[in-house]
Amino acid sequence: MADLDAQEVTQAVAEAHSTEWASVLAATARVAADLDLAEDCVQDAYAKALVHWREQGVPRKPGAWLTTVATRRALELRRRADVARRKLPLLMPVEDVQDGTFPDDRLRLVFTCCHPALAQEAQVALTLRLVCGLSSAEIAKAFLVKEATMQARITRAKQKISRSSIPYRIPRTPELPERIEAVLDVVHLVYTAGHTAVDGDELTRPDLARRGIDLARMMRMLLPDSAETAGLLALLLLAQAREAARVEGGRLVLMEDQDRSRWDQGLIAEGLGLVPEALAGRPEAGATAGRFAVMAAIAAVHAEAGRWEDTDWGEILGLYDVLLARWPSPVVALNRVVALSYVEGPRAALAELPDDAALATYPYLASTRAELLRRLGRTHEARAAYEEALAFTTNPTEADFLQRRIHRPT
Repeated sequence: MADLDAQEVTQAVAEAHSTEWASVLAATARVAADLDLAEDCVQDAYAKALVHWREQGVPRKPGAWLTTVATRRALELRRRADVARRKLPLLMPVEDVQDGTFPDDRLRLVFTCCHPALAQEAQVALTLRLVCGLSSAEIAKAFLVKEATMQARITRAKQKISRSSIPYRIPRTPELPERIEAVLDVVHLVYTAGHTAVDGDELTRPDLARRGIDLARMMRMLLPDSAETAGLLALLLLAQAREAARVEGGRLVLMEDQDRSRWDQGLIAEGLGLVPEALAGRPEAGATAGRFAVMAAIAAVHAEAGRWEDTDWGEILGLYDVLLARWPSPVVALNRVVALSYVEGPRAALAELPDDAALATYPYLASTRAELLRRLGRTHEARAAYEEALAFTTNPTEADFLQRRIHRPT
């Protein structure tokens, strides 16, 4: 087959980039023994695909084709430049966990990107760049920094991998609890950055939210016995199920006012199916339910309520108590206050608002206080709190909602 339509080939390459990038790069990194070299070879393979697939047709297994081209190029360059003795020996494959449970190269790549020796911002940047295949410009836009700044951050992270001799391997069994938690934190951050965008004209960044869910699915597939991995995937699916109802006519809609017929029942069913497994399985960090499992259970209570009025706030409050014990956090404490307001009333909740320096510029603290004051009929104070929240809000859709509350706080 020859001379395919250019647009058809471009679409096929774009689809292969979305679905196969992580696998191709991970396999090439193992052969190349160098992340930069591997990335160059993979990019070259995708460029070659644009030409070869138009002449020869799209292969039956695009990922295998791309991996073959990229790894052959990596081996050729290693032989030519003798890279193996001069560059990043740390990326040479080392033996996996003794029982061979984790054979997938993608898992090596994820754990390398999320190594605890790297700062979390570097872990996120590397994961988006190497595992998701996003460009430095795309990552920079998502996190409100200049492209040059993000590129420098990624370069420094790669250099630290080299200097610190971070191995390209799966952690051994004793290391898994800490390392899995770091990976899941990064995946959650990726999704959160898409669920509520920090800039732009929209409430969300669908591409980042999708990447987060894709990463969670991949981790679930690669670590099927991890209860917390099941919990994270359940949490993201249940959150994403409400996406279509969060905005109407360009305006933010609170959960209490959302049209629940627009919630994605397929995602809800999938998420609900994972929650019991996440809660029942023994998480890697101990015998109690992990934080993502508990967060998923909270999302499940919301998902199971056919109407706002049917929400079991008592159960949600109890789950927040469990979550706060498992993961002490001022943000969790703030979310618990919201649940408390529907169990014991806004006055009791107002008295328990967290007073934590970490929340000083957190817009949801002020907006939560504003909502509680509004429900108590304290209009003047509510308006001032909405104005405070607006001062710290960067998302335009959320800012529009606060502006409307300021003008009509009752």
